[in-house]
Amino acid sequence: MSVLSGKIVIVATKNKGKVKEFAHAFATLGFEVRSMFDYPDLPEIVEDGTTFSQNAFKKAKIVADALGVPVLADDSGLCVDRLDGEPGVYSARYAGEQATDADNNAKLLNALEQLQLGEDTEQPLLSPARFVCSLALYDPSSHQTWTAEGTVEGWITTTPSGNSGFGYDPLFYLPTEQKTMADLTIEQKQSISHRGAALRKLIAQLQLEV
Repeated sequence: MSVLSGKIVIVATKNKGKVKEFAHAFATLGFEVRSMFDYPDLPEIVEDGTTFSQNAFKKAKIVADALGVPVLADDSGLCVDRLDGEPGVYSARYAGEQATDADNNAKLLNALEQLQLGEDTEQPLLSPARFVCSLALYDPSSHQTWTAEGTVEGWITTTPSGNSGFGYDPLFYLPTEQKTMADLTIEQKQSISHRGAALRKLIAQLQLEV
């Protein structure tokens, strides 16, 4: 029997974009997704891990121990080659603890454009990059953890495009699609994104039937 046999998945996040994507993914399996918005009295979580996987496990365990039920957590972000992998685990707070998506995107573009000063180029694609997603599902009754990771390769573009998605999606250009991540429908994004890839791996481990 799967650890997620109750047809409810609790996801340790307050990111509305992630909640939407998880809800869409698990709806096809007949699961209802709940998030930290549904449990306002949970303890504060300090994401001080040096890797996505460390942060994902910490979030899953803290919330699972508090609620006494299995909890799924995601930690994900953008790694840009020309910035030596930044913003990485600091993606959500790249421009500060209270940063908005617009703040983070502006800082990212400024950092890359500063590197291009003096270069004789009008290249709209600034650097290869990848989105990374680490998932951790922790069961407090058995102390078991299931993990999965997914990535998607792309480029950072100087021209934001698209109204879907969230975070750095408008700047993340996919050469295979000739669109940014924010130009994709949620179905298209799920089929190729880092989070979609990680979820498919996790679901396969849990032996859930579509």
